[in-house]
Amino acid sequence: MIGASAIALTACGKKPDAKAEAPKERATQTVSVVPAKVEALPRVINASGTVSAWEEVPVGAETGGLTATAVLVDEGDYVRQGQVLVKLNDSVLSAQLRQQDAAVASARATLSEASAALNRARELNRSGYLSAASLETAVARQQTAVAQLASAEASRGETAARLAQTNVRAPVNGTISSRSVTKGQIVGAGSELFRMVRDGRLELDAQIPETELALVRAGMPAAVSSEQVGQATGRVRIVTPQVDAQSRLGTARIALTQPGDLKPGMFARAQIQAGAQPSIVVPTAAVLYRENRPGVYVVDPANRVRFRQVAVLTRTGSQTALTGLTAGERVAVDGAGFLGDGDLVRVGQAAAPAGLVRTSNGASQ
Repeated sequence: MIGASAIALTACGKKPDAKAEAPKERATQTVSVVPAKVEALPRVINASGTVSAWEEVPVGAETGGLTATAVLVDEGDYVRQGQVLVKLNDSVLSAQLRQQDAAVASARATLSEASAALNRARELNRSGYLSAASLETAVARQQTAVAQLASAEASRGETAARLAQTNVRAPVNGTISSRSVTKGQIVGAGSELFRMVRDGRLELDAQIPETELALVRAGMPAAVSSEQVGQATGRVRIVTPQVDAQSRLGTARIALTQPGDLKPGMFARAQIQAGAQPSIVVPTAAVLYRENRPGVYVVDPANRVRFRQVAVLTRTGSQTALTGLTAGERVAVDGAGFLGDGDLVRVGQAAAPAGLVRTSNGASQ
């Protein structure tokens, strides 16, 4: 009896095996997985910016100190090259031009008289009735008359040019975007009177992150939209070579082929069709949103899942191009919406690739 009691006490005092009693973790969710792969998908680059004039042309007065007697156009008017925009007071210049017309006529008469006298002097010199000194004097008078006529004509040309400048004309075709002159204003030489949008052409200065700037090329089509005036179309005209050091944004200038009701200074958004670009691609069903941020569940070799945030580049109905993954990493597709970070999963049959339909017997068609 004493021996039996000792054996019983020894058995009761034996420590249990921790490994035997620890419950083994089991996968409670079955998911299908697909490896991330590199594929070329049509890429759309989103950008936003300010509408501006393709080329803004200032219009100023070439002559100054004159009063504006008529302003013939206003903001928003479309004008043609050479069209008169402003008339300046030309009474003084017109009088000067008439005076110089008379001076030119007098100089011509003087030249005609000097030329006739020179011809007579040459005949008399050949006959021996006029000395060589007298002939040289006649030649000098004729040359002086020629110079006086040229001077009178140059003065008249200057006055005529200033008179023509009293009609301020449009230097190019375009739309008047601003006006800073009024009737009765004394206009100074070089003062700006108007600003014009050359040919009425507008463009969007689209701000693009430096990571996507290299994908944009001149000629790419773009859809431009504004909440105020709706849709417009355009094409990338040029990509500027400089990136802002603070914002890390570059600029693509999108020429608006059909600007609609867009106006300079408006805010607008653009979707640039960048063509097919190689990207990391996963099924669209694998992309979930947690706290309004996109991500996928990555399945590690031990079949444990971790939620990883990604950046969506573009998507179709079946595939999504993104950044934040490397090719070959497995992502959960079917059943991913029921997972939690760190869950142990059971990997079932892989989801059918995009474009394939799985039949009831498991075959793909």
